[in-house]
Amino acid sequence: MRQYIIRRLLQLIPVMFSVTVIVFLMLHLIPGDPAEILAGEEASIEDVQAIRNQLGLDKPLFIQYATYMKNVIKGDLGRSMRTRRPVLTEIMDRYFNTIILAACSVVVMVLLGVSTGILSAIKQYSWIDNVSMLVALFGVSMPVFWLGLMLMLFFSVYLGIFPTTGIGTFKHLVLPSITLGASATAVVARLTRSSMLEVIRQDYIRTARAKGLNEFLVITRHALKNALIPVVTIVFLRFGVLLGGAVLTETVFAWPGIGWLMIDSIWARDYPVVQGCILMVAVSFVLINLFTDFLYAFIDPRIRYY
Repeated sequence: MRQYIIRRLLQLIPVMFSVTVIVFLMLHLIPGDPAEILAGEEASIEDVQAIRNQLGLDKPLFIQYATYMKNVIKGDLGRSMRTRRPVLTEIMDRYFNTIILAACSVVVMVLLGVSTGILSAIKQYSWIDNVSMLVALFGVSMPVFWLGLMLMLFFSVYLGIFPTTGIGTFKHLVLPSITLGASATAVVARLTRSSMLEVIRQDYIRTARAKGLNEFLVITRHALKNALIPVVTIVFLRFGVLLGGAVLTETVFAWPGIGWLMIDSIWARDYPVVQGCILMVAVSFVLINLFTDFLYAFIDPRIRYY
């Protein structure tokens, strides 16, 4: 196990290096000059050049990248071009909000997705199964921003139950969590159904039923545990995706998370903040995948890492 952990951690180095190279080149090669944005429309050429020199944008790209990586290794992600605050401070002020939103979306995804998938597998080809899979198909297909606006219109404008935007109370979490987790819930429901159908047709399930075991125990103790591995995989992978994919949801509900920060920074060409946000999301995603691999051994004793 120790060798496996060390090997996986070493694999993070080329992955993160590739992420930094790709993001750095994408941001610096797209049209737009952050110095001109910071200086304003009425600034002179000398003012723009002074800002460019101050930010180090006049240096060759490989020198800028080498300086950036040297600082990243030291734990310094730089300073925001707009606020001049440390990038890590800017990110951590927002990242916790994104984690809360993503975690609540995962709760919605697991509770609704797994339970719906199990029920559909048990009642295969019934009206419950047909309706559940139809709703799941609708959930996978509809755009996130459209669902958010529809939920906001119905529950906030018409019924006045939940607030439209902002952060602060549990009610502020309900609509964004449902919006962000809807598509993932549909995927989990369909995967749980297919995995359960495969498991409940195995010989040991028929043996358990032949022994006279209660159907609830057969499903929960024998079938569900063995059907969980693909479900756990998709749940944690979706959690990693939700951390970086909450941009639309955070924008619709004005949720002050890392996705909203990333969009504002892209518009302002705030390179250090955008690079820091993507780097943070990439690290989180890789670590979640690593944790998922370790979790397999606890779910299925047959899995061992040497």
